Amino acid sequence: MPWSHHSHSGQFCGHATDTLESVIQHAISKRMTTFCLTEHIARSDLDLYPEEAATGQNQASLARLYDDFYHEAQRLQKAYAGRIDLFVGFEGEWIRAGSEEIVKGLLEKYEVDLFVGSVHHVHTFPIDFDTALYHQAREVAGGSDESVFEDYFDAQFAMLDALRPPVVGHFDLIRLKSDDADRSFRAWPKVWEKIVRNLEFVAEYGGVLELNSSSLRKGMGECYPQVEICETFRAMGGRFTLSDDSHGIAQVGLNYEKVLQCVERAGITELWYLTPAIPESSEAPPDPRFPRVRWVAVPVAELKEHAFWTKSE
Repeated sequence: MPWSHHSHSGQFCGHATDTLESVIQHAISKRMTTFCLTEHIARSDLDLYPEEAATGQNQASLARLYDDFYHEAQRLQKAYAGRIDLFVGFEGEWIRAGSEEIVKGLLEKYEVDLFVGSVHHVHTFPIDFDTALYHQAREVAGGSDESVFEDYFDAQFAMLDALRPPVVGHFDLIRLKSDDADRSFRAWPKVWEKIVRNLEFVAEYGGVLELNSSSLRKGMGECYPQVEICETFRAMGGRFTLSDDSHGIAQVGLNYEKVLQCVERAGITELWYLTPAIPESSEAPPDPRFPRVRWVAVPVAELKEHAFWTKSE
């Protein structure tokens, strides 16, 4: 029963490992039942990561790489039907003025099942690549973690308002390279105010917040987002799902037991997952952009009984 709504593979991502098909096969071996294929989209030539620049990549080649991914993901979705529900989409970027156009262009070009709305940059600097680049973003923001956190959540709100992503990716990613990644956001009232604003907006339009386990493999004490954020979103009636943000088979379903501990501490009693829409149903899809899928809830108590947990960590 466990799922992931956010994943990558080395076949189509320069900082990941393993083929897309091997990642899927590993998810099946771990008895996962839903797995979303959400490769990165193209970025401007101004926003290439070092490994992309070093290998001669550019926006056009990254766009072709996503095209190749989409067609391979579609093939695998059909090939593994009946063994696992695979859904095809992408992880969006929000960097500069052209980001919205790139995301909306993909939504027009391809019929996808979902996309993950993420912010990896503040003031055009990557905030999760390394500490040096995070510090550059922080300097532009005013020189403190508090100031760059404020700008991050403002950028996130702009992304949410423009795109209304069905899945909101690693909501508090900004803390990764900060001086204290496990600090309570409530210590900074202006930052917390922006967090609450963003959560209210997601709850209002019906977005799903992913509980992303990648923070745990990077040394943090809680999943993305922190428990205090989860508690707040739960009180708003917000919905949550599971994501491993895996970048290869070694990370598929990794640290989900620790995520469950965060779920229980936050008082979350149900989690949501994507499933195929009911054929010939007269019910309109909640989000008309994604007519082939629907969200279904499962009690956390039921989820914990699944055989997946006997095969994890």
